[in-house]
Amino acid sequence: MSPSSPPPATASSLPVRPPSTASARTAGARRRALPLRVGALALALALGAAACGTDTEDKGGDRPKTRVFKADNGEVEIPVDPKRVVATGYAVPALIEADAALVGISTWKRGLDLMTEKDLARYKKVPKVAGETAAETNYEAIANARPDLIVIGVPTPVLADIDMERLESVAPVVAIGPTQPDAWRTLSRRQSDAAGRLDHFEEARAAYEKRAGELRKKYAKALDGLEFGHVGAYSEAGKGSFQREFGRSWGTNIAEDVGISYYGEVKEKTGGSGDVSENPSIEELPESLGDADVITYTVQPDGEPAAAVQYVLDSPLWKELPATRAKLTLPLRYTEAATYPSALRTLDALDKALKPLLDR
Repeated sequence: MSPSSPPPATASSLPVRPPSTASARTAGARRRALPLRVGALALALALGAAACGTDTEDKGGDRPKTRVFKADNGEVEIPVDPKRVVATGYAVPALIEADAALVGISTWKRGLDLMTEKDLARYKKVPKVAGETAAETNYEAIANARPDLIVIGVPTPVLADIDMERLESVAPVVAIGPTQPDAWRTLSRRQSDAAGRLDHFEEARAAYEKRAGELRKKYAKALDGLEFGHVGAYSEAGKGSFQREFGRSWGTNIAEDVGISYYGEVKEKTGGSGDVSENPSIEELPESLGDADVITYTVQPDGEPAAAVQYVLDSPLWKELPATRAKLTLPLRYTEAATYPSALRTLDALDKALKPLLDR
């Protein structure tokens, strides 16, 4: 039985005309009986529709309006105004912030420190239907949530770990996953659009761009002519390598919005994040960052470097870099922001980190 349409009439749902004891009826009597039969049929259908209806129906009981949405998994027909949305992966913070009609989400531990108190409270309240990885998808929990839209926010290669056919049997599924680190801008827009919350997205983007513009103006003279390098946290500590991030990477893309220029590029582009970051050996530290006037490096929300970054900071080679000698190495917090509201916190952290440059 379709949840969005009334059940078909069956023999048991139709009114049964009692057998007549008279040998014949007048035409007038037949005309009087007709409205009664029609009324009984309408009542039966109405009761059936009420039993099978969902929140996706409008007040008139009609099917919701739909549109075709272009997703990573092709063109999908989705509700214009989804009423029950399940989100996973990168779609979780985007749709929480957009105030989408969420009835189920995956866990998103990596982004909890970036959430406001209000968003964090909502994150805790919405039922969890998946874990941190695509392999931890709870299909039964998703079905029980009765969604009218499922937004999967994982990279396209990871879709192989998801039973898409099973999800599509529950509700329309749109896959909108990350590509390069700075693509969160278009990614979060598409996710908000799918959930019918594009207006909320535009408000958040405007607030971010206003704040970024203020910082560009504030630090324009201090940043003029300076070449930056960045040490990221995505490498294995103590394994003899470090992560160098270039422009458009996790730790650099938001900083670029305030006017910071990161020089250089990867030696070999391998696609995705491999186009904007690399992991050279620690012995290559002088060659990689020796020309940097200023070096930024990723730290955790509490301000402490992760083990992979601390490994670099403890290296004797780090201490001999020109930027280190000039005391122009700056820690950056909240570099994992992947939505405009969370990136506002990154901008505030950048403001604090760049203040020493105003005193030069």
